[in-house]
Amino acid sequence: MKLVSYLREGHDQLGIYVDGYLYDMEVLHPDLPGNMNMFLQYWDDSYPVALRGEQMVKNGQISKDRGFAIEDAYILAPVPFPASCRDGYAFRQHVAAARRNRNVPMIPEFDQYPIFYFTNHTSIQGPGDIVCMPDHFEKLDFELEASIVICRAGRNIHAENADEYIGGLMIMNDMSARRLQMEEMLLNLGPAKGKDFSTVIGPWLVTLDELEQYEVPAKEGHTGKNWNLRMQCRVNGVQVSDGNLGDMDWTFAEIIERCSYGVTLHPGDVIGSGTVGTGCFLELNGTGKLNNPDYNEQWLKDGDTVELEIDGLGILSNTIVAEPNEYSILARKK
Repeated sequence: MKLVSYLREGHDQLGIYVDGYLYDMEVLHPDLPGNMNMFLQYWDDSYPVALRGEQMVKNGQISKDRGFAIEDAYILAPVPFPASCRDGYAFRQHVAAARRNRNVPMIPEFDQYPIFYFTNHTSIQGPGDIVCMPDHFEKLDFELEASIVICRAGRNIHAENADEYIGGLMIMNDMSARRLQMEEMLLNLGPAKGKDFSTVIGPWLVTLDELEQYEVPAKEGHTGKNWNLRMQCRVNGVQVSDGNLGDMDWTFAEIIERCSYGVTLHPGDVIGSGTVGTGCFLELNGTGKLNNPDYNEQWLKDGDTVELEIDGLGILSNTIVAEPNEYSILARKK
């Protein structure tokens, strides 16, 4: 099932996507919550009812004229108001390549435990424009990721049981202003200003029942579900990244275990996978320069269109837009 949040009369509304059409929750059943936050809060009651409603749409028991074309809707992030947003570091290929490009050895702790950082959950957005300030254009980067949303409250969740807390998967673009990020991390804190201006998720939340056909075993020594889903990024129609979600070393279940240690996770918490191998310009530029000193670096610019595509999860499209403001915090450094 594909759950879509969209704007109606100034409020976020929830529907399902079937064959190009959106169907409101109230069309599926009058008692279903009308927005994603409430749907997640009452997941155990709402999810099976919505599944039955989706089947009624597919069977023709709910007619097409009860829905409307998705092109007529203003699509929001699937989870428009996350309770929090964490981002993991699950792909060894990306971590190893980035460290190799900086001429530092692979860090052994990567294989001992999954890590994550908190990012700005109030800057979550869906498809559409990503508005950037001048300093963001100092090495502006995309990051090709998948993400999950928590659908049940839990504390000290063991990895063996953690998949039960996953409401579904979404594409994530963890936007990064690399100069801001690298400068502040010299002080061993962050990332903060390099990340907090925009994190994109969407275009919809795909529940796990729809992804069963893609399930593959976790890597040796790891626990939890994994999925064979090709991941691609195109900038202005040119493919720049190609990876697979099945290459995750740390599973979402293991990341949940780490996140929930001594802490309650809540419905609506969003957790990213971290960047897939080849999934950002920082890695691609580093590899290019390592192989060819004359390699020309590429970064995102005003007007660029970024499309992230993951098999089974759809296409997430955004356009980079410069805010008409010349203010620079980099220019105010002491």
